[in-house]
Amino acid sequence: MKDLISAVFSIFRYAGRFLTLIRNTVFNVFFLLLIIICIATFFTTSKTPTLPDKSILILSLTGDIVEEKQPISSIGQLLDEMGNEPAEDTEILLQDILNIIDQATTDKRIVAILLDMDKMASAGIDQLQVIGQALRRFKTSGKQVIAAEDYYSQKQYYLASYANTVIINPNGGVDLHGFGAYSLYFKEALDKLKINYHVFRVGTFKSAIEPIIRDSMSPEARQQAETWLTSLWDSYTADIIKERSLSREKIDAYTHTPVELLTESGGDIAKLALNAGLVDKIWTRARIQEYLGSLAGTSSDRDYTHISSKEYLKMMGSPLVAEHASQNAIGILVAQGNILPGEQPAGVIGGDSLAALIREARKDASIKALVLRINSGGGSAFASEIIRQELLEFKKSGKPLVVSMGTVAASGGYWIAADADEIWAAPTTLTGSIGIFGAIPTFEDSLAGLGVHSDGTGTTPMAAGLNLSQPLSPQLKDSIQLSVEFGYRQFLAIVGKGRNIDNERLADIAEGRVFDGKTAQRIGLVDKLGNLQDAIQAAARLAKVSNDFRPSSIQKPRSVKEQLLEELTSKSRILTPSTGNAQAFLVGLFRQFSSSLDRLPLFSDPHGVYAHSLLPDSL
Repeated sequence: MKDLISAVFSIFRYAGRFLTLIRNTVFNVFFLLLIIICIATFFTTSKTPTLPDKSILILSLTGDIVEEKQPISSIGQLLDEMGNEPAEDTEILLQDILNIIDQATTDKRIVAILLDMDKMASAGIDQLQVIGQALRRFKTSGKQVIAAEDYYSQKQYYLASYANTVIINPNGGVDLHGFGAYSLYFKEALDKLKINYHVFRVGTFKSAIEPIIRDSMSPEARQQAETWLTSLWDSYTADIIKERSLSREKIDAYTHTPVELLTESGGDIAKLALNAGLVDKIWTRARIQEYLGSLAGTSSDRDYTHISSKEYLKMMGSPLVAEHASQNAIGILVAQGNILPGEQPAGVIGGDSLAALIREARKDASIKALVLRINSGGGSAFASEIIRQELLEFKKSGKPLVVSMGTVAASGGYWIAADADEIWAAPTTLTGSIGIFGAIPTFEDSLAGLGVHSDGTGTTPMAAGLNLSQPLSPQLKDSIQLSVEFGYRQFLAIVGKGRNIDNERLADIAEGRVFDGKTAQRIGLVDKLGNLQDAIQAAARLAKVSNDFRPSSIQKPRSVKEQLLEELTSKSRILTPSTGNAQAFLVGLFRQFSSSLDRLPLFSDPHGVYAHSLLPDSL
């Protein structure tokens, strides 16, 4: 028996040694790969790109178009790339796109822009409109814009409509189907998991909480969604009608009676787009190459001289500053993403981190005014108020504050905007959503289903506090509801005072209602319609430095670690091959699920109170 026990222990001992050996080997190999990447990073030299005459600029719009990039998840991205996942950029700065186009407009070596939109992801209509305006300026210089895709989505086609020539593959198509707002609803799933979500809200139209309490869209939410969706679609179609010299009847026929039109074209989707006037040419890729070669010079690798937008941006470098640059700066601060308490990275609005940058702008004597660029559907009411308090301190310094709204600036995004001296929005901006809600989940039934129970005693009825393993006490429920109602009254007071709107009129535009930019201007929530550049000019005017100022971006400095990891990640793309994309359906479904979860209130506010809207940042 003793020998048997000894043998068993020997087996486990040797098995443990074997597993330790495997573990150490894996970690050593991984560490060795990191060393190789580091060496490659610091010893790989990149040649300065050259630009011959008669070159075509390939404007690659890869990933999400954003106004502030999120920090790279370097280790995760490295692992993905080592696993042969696609090593594509996930975000591209809107300002970089505009700088590239504007520089190319005056660059005599550039004869045309070729739009490369195959991997373009999310983008707001206001962002597409600004890019379209830059392309129009490029065309007025006598140069060509060419769109040549196999297939056009709605976002891609919007930009393609600004091209001199729109080309499609014989087996391609143009997908125009209208705008929709569809969310995932979790009530049944929460019921099955026995999670009790306690909801407290003010506002008939405050729909951000609906995915938790319903399995479908409410009539009120449907009514207001139909209103702003129609407004945005009208704006979208008006632009492509203007650029393509089409009639509204043709667009309506394309989107409402596709079967009849497709029957006329014999089932040929590309011919359908040509007949509708959406495209100019149906060409193969080889024919496209010949056409591009006729516009530009010739090169061995692609049959025409060209430069990528990434290479062109490197060649441009940082925007040149005049030798005697103005000492009067207009600060530009980007507030993009959900609003959360504390310090947050770029791409998320942190109450403390954004307040610190506002404070920095207030103390900087060279900054004469501040433009706050908001692209946010809101979030934590507490964090929103921390930011607003710092903005009020900024205004006390006597410096003007101008807000420029992007794709969406609603709920908490409007909370931080209301006190601005001027609010600018795009006609397609979604704003308003003045409402408050609270949402706290408890898991007592979920735990009980697993045989886990919580019990105890305390000195007061509130002694359990916010114990998620216990039901909310009646006193706590009533306290939260009163807090939510107070928050709503506070929100109304902020908007009423900041926008000089009386209570009677405010009652008609509050309760969570959402408005497009044009409507928001008409009812007083927005002062003027325009883009970021218009807001910067307005800030300079208010600061009385219109004839002598320079824009100055205010950003949180990146740490040495962040810079190093970003450099490692960008260099690693040279070393890691790609073997294809994941299935589009699964990727799309995962993105929709992640986006829906991202909009849910998940313990971010210290009081469980939110000024948040369920609005898309891309259509």
